[in-house]
This record gives sequence, C-alpha cells and structure tokens, in this order.
Amino acid sequence: MISVNLIRSCRDVIAICDSELIGKYFEDGNFQIDVKESFYRGEEYPEDEVKEIIRKMSYEDATFNIVGEKSCGCALNAGIISQDGIKKIQGVPFALVLL
Repeated sequence: MISVNLIRSCRDVIAICDSELIGKYFEDGNFQIDVKESFYRGEEYPEDEVKEIIRKMSYEDATFNIVGEKSCGCALNAGIISQDGIKKIQGVPFALVLL
C-alpha cells in the first residue's frame, strides 16, 4: 500500500510514500531523507488509485514529495516525472515535483 497525505495550503503539497518506509531515515553523504510520520502518514491506497490521485492533483497547483519504489513508479506511470527525475539515497528512490 501507498500512503498519500494531502496538505492544503496556498499551494497543495501531496506527500506520497511507500507505507513501509514511514518513520525511517536515510542518509548518503550530505543527502538525507527523513520520512516523518507527521508529514508522510495519510490515507492508504493501492497503486492504481494513487495513479489516479496523482493525475487529478497534477492539474492543480500542487507540489509532490514522493518516496519509495512503488510511489515513484506510480508517478512515472501518471506522467508527472521521468526516470531522470528520480534520485536515490541508500537505494531508496525519491522525487520532488513542482507543477
């Protein structure tokens, strides 16, 4: 399952994360990802529903924070990122998207 947390503000922030990564911390040299529960914990969805959420929210003025294999795969399939837009820290893929 994938966790999707919609944070409403002047520009919506959508935090998308493979559920099993929540609460973990990854570091590689000067780079780190802290997958904080307070930011990434949201509603749990299967991958096909996450792709639809991403597609819908990509038409909004939104920012996406995406962490994990399944989550990045959904964003790739939804067309909001390319393979070049995915980076890795300790083997964990992540992407940041500002539309």
